[in-house]
Amino acid sequence: MFRTVIVGTDGSDTALHAVEAAADLAATQGEGATLHIVSVVKPVATTAVAAGEMALAAPAGAGAEAQEAVRHELEGQLAAVADQVGRPGLAVEHHVRIGNPAEVLCDMAGHLGADVIVVGNRGMQGGRRFLGSVPNTISHHAPCSVLIVDTGA
Repeated sequence: MFRTVIVGTDGSDTALHAVEAAADLAATQGEGATLHIVSVVKPVATTAVAAGEMALAAPAGAGAEAQEAVRHELEGQLAAVADQVGRPGLAVEHHVRIGNPAEVLCDMAGHLGADVIVVGNRGMQGGRRFLGSVPNTISHHAPCSVLIVDTGA
């Protein structure tokens, strides 16, 4: 039922819980299941870069070299995560994209014909639930099923 699984990660320890849950879910589907691990780089204004706010962000006006350096670093991190969560018989692919995380994950799900998007619940407590957190936005716009993993445990 869940042969194509997409999971978003920002590289945090809590996001790793969601990645592990996604790997477990995909692995139960047997041979032929694919786990797509996705990290999305948010473009930021050059003023934010000057202020040192560059975590998981590529400068909007940055040259190709700077954007490629960020992409290359994240590709390496995702490759390590893919190795860590690999399961027998499970194909694992990783992707780095630039844009809005919720939009990118939903677009990828549609493009890949995903059966489920897995995200952590971090950012869904309190008022943020109404302000468009990534899990909340995905739950309202995904073209497939959504699994929101409790990453606080």
